[in-house]
Amino acid sequence: MRATSLYAAGLVFAAAAAVAAAAPQSAIIRAHADITGEGITGTADFREVASEVMGATDPAYPTGTVAVEIMIRVKGLTPGVHGVHIHETGACAPTFGAAGGHFDPGPHGMSDPDANHPFHMGDLPNLVANAQGEAAFTVRTTRITLSPGPTSIFDADGSAIIIHGNPDQGITGAPRSGVSGGPRVACGVITRTD
Repeated sequence: MRATSLYAAGLVFAAAAAVAAAAPQSAIIRAHADITGEGITGTADFREVASEVMGATDPAYPTGTVAVEIMIRVKGLTPGVHGVHIHETGACAPTFGAAGGHFDPGPHGMSDPDANHPFHMGDLPNLVANAQGEAAFTVRTTRITLSPGPTSIFDADGSAIIIHGNPDQGITGAPRSGVSGGPRVACGVITRTD
């Protein structure tokens, strides 16, 4: 995905340490997912932080903005670029298909992974695995919340994080075309930890 589309979509890469240093513990809602796949292990840690806690110097988050910071660490991937998304159902078994489509709550949501892409609430930047199959990133998004509301990933059936075998091309394609990353290689159910 191009950087401009990421900013327009409400995603900003950020250093985790800056938020951790500035944020009082009472202002943070947290969640976690253990990510697994064939030979793949990792974690995804989530925290929701209000703009007032992030600091007034960040123009991407005006007063009143709520962002969710996501920190992913994974081992065992094939080297290269992998799509990663929040999916609409908090289930991984018996197959990763149990996680459903991309998180995109209504009233006019479209969860088909390849259609209306990259405009789903659960769309995230690609994850890049090094030669050893290790990948990590920290990203902030204003598309989702951990707290109750219309974009909360903790709706009636929860949510999961999925890592795909191929890159997310950042474009809309025909259903099942695979433009959003193709096969699902790892999954983790997201649970609140606060």
